[in-house]
Amino acid sequence: MLPERQNQILEIAKEAGRVNVEGLASRFGVTPQTIRKDLNDLCERGLLDRVHGGAVIGSTVENVGYEARRLIAQDAKRRIGSAAARLIPNSASLLINIGTTTEEVAKALRHHQGLLAITNNINAANILRAWHGIEVIIASGVVRRSDGGIIGEAAVEFIRRFKVDYAVIGASAIDADGSLMDYDYREVSVARAIMENARNVILVADSTKFERAAPVRIAHVSAVDVFVTDRLPDEAMRALLRDAEVEVVETIDGSAT
Repeated sequence: MLPERQNQILEIAKEAGRVNVEGLASRFGVTPQTIRKDLNDLCERGLLDRVHGGAVIGSTVENVGYEARRLIAQDAKRRIGSAAARLIPNSASLLINIGTTTEEVAKALRHHQGLLAITNNINAANILRAWHGIEVIIASGVVRRSDGGIIGEAAVEFIRRFKVDYAVIGASAIDADGSLMDYDYREVSVARAIMENARNVILVADSTKFERAAPVRIAHVSAVDVFVTDRLPDEAMRALLRDAEVEVVETIDGSAT
């Protein structure tokens, strides 16, 4: 059982993706030192990870539960989903991988016409299946109970049958060197196959992913064509993406670079 304030801090973190010491101190009317102790306690329990000035949801070795992930940065994910969908024309073919942000892209695609959508994401397939303008093909393989992702070698081989116009992929973490990271090597194998079998790769990830760590490398960000996010963390990442000739769409102000 957690103290009530720590429970509330955890709920705020689930909704926003991160919390900061000064904001929490003001909200609860306590000292920053008290909040730091709360955050340290939550981090020791593995519920949060400390970052400069606050903490984020997550773990370096195991992903946050699916329902909790759906709550993190919800508004940012919706904006990212809408912006990514605008990059995909009618009558296109696409691959969509696992993730709560890629599911937001699927929601925003529902009014497209003539799409062929291939996915290893049961949730994305369920979102798209009812719309007459979209044909949905779902990959074969092992269904991961935690989030409805279809993973494993059978899924990889299935994906390799296709060559599509667009891939929509997510990542659980993005390192400062541009590495796209995830937690499950079986999921990573499918993500790589999706990227390899698309003419254009769209990465969708909110800014909390820059504050997390995960153990398995998907690829370098230079392997994508467009990166849609709410905002970049700093000028160093912006320069890295520019040097890699990756188009960036930041939904916080609708800009593209």
